[in-house]
Amino acid sequence: METLQKVCLVFTIIGAINWGLIGILDFNLVSMLFGEDSILSNIVYTIVGITGLINIGILFNHIESH
Repeated sequence: METLQKVCLVFTIIGAINWGLIGILDFNLVSMLFGEDSILSNIVYTIVGITGLINIGILFNHIESH
């Protein structure tokens, strides 16, 4: 489970960095790398969204264990 948590954390950080770039510089790194509205961009956004949801579950599991 620890490996899954680390992988999810990496994707969540990538998403956070991308949103930071969008907010500060109006620059979307994912769109620049894979193209706007491309299948690859949609896959990256989907993976980041799913890993964010998994991280919410991990957060609640950690809170309940204390």
